[in-house]
Amino acid sequence: MNIRRPKRLKVAGTSAVYHCMSRVAGGEPLLGTTEKEVFRKQLHRLADFCGVEVLTYCVMSNHFHLLVRVPPEEEAQAVSNLELERRVRRLYPKEEAQAWVSRLRGEEAEATRQRLLARMGDVSVYLKELKQRFSIWYNHTHGRYGTLWSERFKSVLVEPTGRALLTVAAYIDLNPVRAGLCEDPKAYRWCGYAEAVAGERTARAGLLRVMETGQWPGAAKAYRVILFGQAYFTESGGSAGVSEGKLEQVRRRGGALTLGEQLRCRVRYFTAGAAIGSKAYVTELMRERTDFVGAGRKTGPCRMRGTALKELYSLRALRRKPLGS
Repeated sequence: MNIRRPKRLKVAGTSAVYHCMSRVAGGEPLLGTTEKEVFRKQLHRLADFCGVEVLTYCVMSNHFHLLVRVPPEEEAQAVSNLELERRVRRLYPKEEAQAWVSRLRGEEAEATRQRLLARMGDVSVYLKELKQRFSIWYNHTHGRYGTLWSERFKSVLVEPTGRALLTVAAYIDLNPVRAGLCEDPKAYRWCGYAEAVAGERTARAGLLRVMETGQWPGAAKAYRVILFGQAYFTESGGSAGVSEGKLEQVRRRGGALTLGEQLRCRVRYFTAGAAIGSKAYVTELMRERTDFVGAGRKTGPCRMRGTALKELYSLRALRRKPLGS
């Protein structure tokens, strides 16, 4: 039986932000310290080549998350030959890069330019090349062959400003906390927040985009408040049991989870919602993309039920419960 894949939602003519995720085949924890480090370097190097911006990311032992901004097509294609030369030198080994540069300067200049531009400013091309390149390295290094990844990557379109962007970024950076690998995401080397705290320029630029500011010291404090105050829940009892105060808090809330507790869980909207943002953003997207939504759809944006994210909406409703482990 053929299982129909859901269509991937993209927007054209404007910049777009996508939350992308992919898992290792069988959920095997194949990515150790060295593998995560290689993947981290490849994702940044390829992003530079493709002209996309990594806002934040997290590489776990059996999956990864990326929050990626893709520029408008016009901007992605308006790349000078000098810039193309810089990008191929960034991506390829010295001899292979020089071969590309020679073709860009020779009789094949225009054809070579178009071949390179076809790989610019497209989230699907970026993720496809990233997964392929890492698979080749991994299989060669470990003497294995066959598929490394279990599926094509999942992607959710995220409103490029405001609460939705902040929430998804925090959700990604808190992955190692949810997995019990650390109590503070700055202690986990393979996530955007830790890189930014360590002073990595590209990682800081990504979070500055998320925070919509140009000053790192202020943005760093504000984002940390979001991670710890809103998105990072610490057990109040400080022990293996549940304190009386915590129990009373749960009762007062009628068993509802706080936003911080929910971000410690797996929020399925972030990987299966197709698009996330304010009601106005999702409504406009549905109006413009009837080819994706379907002209016959009679319902509007879906409130993100079962979560504390009351002001956010999703394009796609979920059949399964919204929260998982």
